[in-house]
Amino acid sequence: MKSLRNLIGRSAVILMAGLLVFSALVYFASESLLHRFVDGRLLELVETLAEIVNRHPDILDNGGRDVAFSSEVSPETQQQRELHGVIHSLRVFSPDGRLIWKSPNAHALPSVAPRMLNRVLIERTVYETVETPDGTPARRLFIAVTEQGDVRYVIQAETSLLHYQTALNDLMILLALGSGTTLLVTWIGSVWLTKKVLAPIEALCTGAETMSEDDLGKRLPLDSSYQEVRRLTQAVNSMLDQFQRSSEVQRNFCEIAAHEMKTPLTVLQGNLEVALLKARTPDEYRDVLLNNLEQVERLIALTRPLLTLAKFTSSKPPVQLVPLDLEPLIQEIVDELTLLADDRRITLSFEAQPVPPVLGDAQWLKQALINLLDNALRYTPSGGAVTVRLRTAGQEVAIAVEDTGHGIEPEHIPHLFERFYRTDWARAKDTAGTGLGLPIVKEIMEAHGGSISVASEVNKGSVFTLRLPALIHQTVPA
Repeated sequence: MKSLRNLIGRSAVILMAGLLVFSALVYFASESLLHRFVDGRLLELVETLAEIVNRHPDILDNGGRDVAFSSEVSPETQQQRELHGVIHSLRVFSPDGRLIWKSPNAHALPSVAPRMLNRVLIERTVYETVETPDGTPARRLFIAVTEQGDVRYVIQAETSLLHYQTALNDLMILLALGSGTTLLVTWIGSVWLTKKVLAPIEALCTGAETMSEDDLGKRLPLDSSYQEVRRLTQAVNSMLDQFQRSSEVQRNFCEIAAHEMKTPLTVLQGNLEVALLKARTPDEYRDVLLNNLEQVERLIALTRPLLTLAKFTSSKPPVQLVPLDLEPLIQEIVDELTLLADDRRITLSFEAQPVPPVLGDAQWLKQALINLLDNALRYTPSGGAVTVRLRTAGQEVAIAVEDTGHGIEPEHIPHLFERFYRTDWARAKDTAGTGLGLPIVKEIMEAHGGSISVASEVNKGSVFTLRLPALIHQTVPA
């Protein structure tokens, strides 16, 4: 597994390696430029001397006694003064290698070595680096001057490399000191940066690792001075908030579900124990079985909505959204429940306005509407009315289920969509209810990107309104 500490260390090593490579490139480039400058200077001197000899051909015939022109190619030119300490010397050799002229500052060199002379006669221009008698390095240039294809003479220019060698040595020392200092600062900086960056992260990890379920109410401190670390801490704390809420909801849900299931299980156990205390007649056993069957049906009625809620509280609700026309769907549900409404002498009607389609899952939207209509029909007295209205509300499509039932007290409205929550009047009216119908409707609507709201007045009735985004304002999934 990769480590941020190792990554910072590797970055520092890469930076150091890059610095060393850069220093080496600077040194070798400087060396190359200096050698090119020296070679160019030597070539300039040789060309100047050749031009002078061409203008005064009798000079070489004096055997070197006439050196009046030496001032024209002396080292005390403007460029030479800019490189103080660099000494140039000139010599002229015959085609057979004998010295026939030299500048005043050139030491005696009777002839050119045969091997070098042959090379000059073939290549015409030859550079070499030698060591002078006093032990200093020098650069030489040999040029063969020809006339009508024949070599007339060989000119040699020589300059000391002491100044350039000193400059290169100084440059090496400067690069070494600069690189060494930079490497040291880089290493110290990387160590400091690693500690500064990783210290709050390690503290964050330690706090998160040592946190148990009993510590879900605690939060990691936002005491870091770095924006990124504070953002990470806030994200962890936000995740802890969600986890705490989910844990509390799950705990409450389990406690309430266990409590709701405890009653029918206790009745089942009591009936069986009483039935086994003594022999019973077939009719008495039948009554016990019927009573137990009623409790089993109650458990089944409780288990089904629990399974539905479990599906919707998962990370991926079981809905498949497709373009859907609501009017035929609602009309179908109303037609199915009209017979039940007639049995209870309740008027069930449907009023629809033209609305755009929505993205929805027909099966689950039908379940949500059936839950609302079942509650409305159950709590509306005979002679009452239940009306379903379909209309457009801004960028949404609204489905309102209105009844003329008992209504809901204001203090109960904020808790209507809590799981297993039932008003005292609802418990007295319908003992078989589970208190899970409205929470299921709420989960279905949220899975569709919609919402549910309620408005109620005691002794006048209630209106539950479902809202779904209109398809014209959405992007149909591929």
